[in-house]
Amino acid sequence: MYRAVAEKLRRSPELLAIAHDNLQRWLATAGRSQPYLDAWGELLKLPLEELFVVMVEESEKMTAMRQAGPFAGVLSPKERWEIYDAFAVGASDTGSLDHRG
Repeated sequence: MYRAVAEKLRRSPELLAIAHDNLQRWLATAGRSQPYLDAWGELLKLPLEELFVVMVEESEKMTAMRQAGPFAGVLSPKERWEIYDAFAVGASDTGSLDHRG
């Protein structure tokens, strides 16, 4: 999902305003998510190409960070469902493999 967000932001950097707006709104009622939102605030200050690399980083920290990512609304519902559908097809293909050895 974040790879698609990064690609869309690369094509339309003005959409980064959505993340900034979400972050400001969510910070008002952050609760336990506060540390993640604060960290996203710092990440959003990075040059775009650096931000894109960090967004899709395969690390425990970024996996946790993506749970509170401020990118809701960057992808359209249609774009999100296409990703969900592609993932579901891939997951069902993997699940149908014969693992008896």
